[in-house]
Amino acid sequence: MDAGLRQLAAEGFMHNRARMITASFLTRNLGIDWRHGYAHFGALLADGDVACNAGNWQWVAGTGNNTRPNRVMNPLRQAQRFDHDGQYVRRYVPELAGLDPADIQAPWKLAPIPGYPGPIVELS
Repeated sequence: MDAGLRQLAAEGFMHNRARMITASFLTRNLGIDWRHGYAHFGALLADGDVACNAGNWQWVAGTGNNTRPNRVMNPLRQAQRFDHDGQYVRRYVPELAGLDPADIQAPWKLAPIPGYPGPIVELS
């Protein structure tokens, strides 16, 4: 999630999977209203589509049309499936770039890493 946010802030673009994970995490795990994420992303996206952005935030928060109210995208599972070697993380989170592929998706299991915060919530 933090890699996607750094990519968005630096480039004005974000991989859709990273956006989905971020939206799910913010709305489901932290209880942040989807409209805050919608507004924040809308201000940063270089190619944002207003209707698509709003619809996607509503869908992932379980408030829009055709919702899946109990759906939660697990960032660890997504990272292990789609960024197994950690290439995306290495590019956008330089504090983790030197980690082994086996450790890069869960760096909090290691000794503290300078400049990298610990987890905010427990992931299962």
